[in-house]
Amino acid sequence: MKTLSRKLFKLKDLNSILAESHEPGHKLKKVLGPFELILLGVGVIIGAGIFAVVGTAAAGDALRPGAGPAIILSFAITAVACSFAALCYAEFASLVPISGSAYTYSYATFGELIAWVIGWDLMLEYCVGSIAVAISWSSYFTGLLRGFGINLPAWSTIDFRSASHGFTKASELLNNGIPFDKLEPALQKAYQAVSGAPDILGIPVICNIPASLIVLLLTVILVRGIKESSRFNIAIVTIKLLVLGFFVALGSFYIKPQNWTPFAPNGFAGIKAGAAIAFFAYIGFDCVSTAAEETRNPKRDMPIGIIGSLIVCTIIYMLVAAVFTGIVPFGLLKTSLASQKAEPLALAMQHINLGWAAIVVGFGSIAAQIAVLLVLQMGQARIFFSMARDGLLPSFFARVHNKFKTPHVTTIATGLIVASIAAFTNIDEMVDLTNIGTLFAFILVCFGVIILRVKEPHRHRPFKVPLNPIIPLLGVASCIFLMTGLPGITWIRFVAWLVLGLLVYFTYSIKNSVLHKTDPMLK
Repeated sequence: MKTLSRKLFKLKDLNSILAESHEPGHKLKKVLGPFELILLGVGVIIGAGIFAVVGTAAAGDALRPGAGPAIILSFAITAVACSFAALCYAEFASLVPISGSAYTYSYATFGELIAWVIGWDLMLEYCVGSIAVAISWSSYFTGLLRGFGINLPAWSTIDFRSASHGFTKASELLNNGIPFDKLEPALQKAYQAVSGAPDILGIPVICNIPASLIVLLLTVILVRGIKESSRFNIAIVTIKLLVLGFFVALGSFYIKPQNWTPFAPNGFAGIKAGAAIAFFAYIGFDCVSTAAEETRNPKRDMPIGIIGSLIVCTIIYMLVAAVFTGIVPFGLLKTSLASQKAEPLALAMQHINLGWAAIVVGFGSIAAQIAVLLVLQMGQARIFFSMARDGLLPSFFARVHNKFKTPHVTTIATGLIVASIAAFTNIDEMVDLTNIGTLFAFILVCFGVIILRVKEPHRHRPFKVPLNPIIPLLGVASCIFLMTGLPGITWIRFVAWLVLGLLVYFTYSIKNSVLHKTDPMLK
């Protein structure tokens, strides 16, 4: 039992972690600076969240009250909560500039078993998040094409499960005498997808082709190199920032101050609910830490990248929220927008009779989601890479491309997995898994800062979390608070995912761990 306990909680020495990053064949190219890191953070944080979540947070829904114009405060409260975790990430990223992010930090503070759990858990944030974004991007993209009169076949833009369920419901309504043109658009699409799909051996071919293609395109870019990926990200981020700037500048001329009254129609309950929803718009700043090994001066630049991106995004979110609620009165949010919150900024432009501006905003949403998808895929590949380098996953995943100096095997594997699942599934119910996985990672990182300060107090820390342990503990409390607001089914799925991960660890990883093989006490 003692040997097993030593194996499970054996810590990885920080010096050995840093040394491994310089080994031939495992060394990544250091090309990123603080500007590129901030834009990586902005690229993944500002995504579908601000283009969609602002409507739900402001208007509320059947389960929670809306914040109304006080959504501005909701974004500020969420930013403060996220900043606690961001400060902890910044300390670790400057201390341990390795691509594994929270996985590597946990290996040095909690031991191998917890490191495996957090690495497995991060797949929920990156892989499941990537799948959800790819599917969402496909919906926006096909909608934009329809605006230009280009209609892709229905069977090529929907997953099989959604199509079959929708077809069944549509057929029932048609059999009851409901005209086809009176069906909901989603049911019309599902019916057309099943009835018009080609078949192979009698099985209809129904898959979300645009969702897969965008993932595969980004995979090629990521394999080509981190510098090329960064340049592409900068171009996309520039587009979406211009679009948001366009929304704020144009919308400011149509603000009616009376729409900000009452400022908090549902009191603090609405502000609190809005903050919980707004958290989803902040997910991703931790992805910046996965690029630490490819940063020229990580001890200085990683804190700038993580904290800087969070500050920039918070300012943008508050400006957009102020303009949005100044244009659209709260009463309208609860009625006409309540069922159409997917594209609230575009609908705000339509509300002031600027349909052409709504198209511009829709284009910005498409660009935003491409940037999110790029950084999520980049982060997932580097988590796999670090785990493989430690022997917890097959060693071929730790290969680095001879020419491009990128973890090409894990990048391609991640792209193929995400593209395949995005083509054939509808994971609306799994989106909350991304959030619970992220919050769990935040908690371990915050605890990790406290533990490492005690265990290695004299190690040089280029960046230190102020007011330790108060700030890390506030980070833990904030994350637990937000996790308690997630549905019970999400907790059940989260536990089931962790159990599956433990089965993989005890059947493969513990036997192939590099740490165990090199320590005679654990053989």
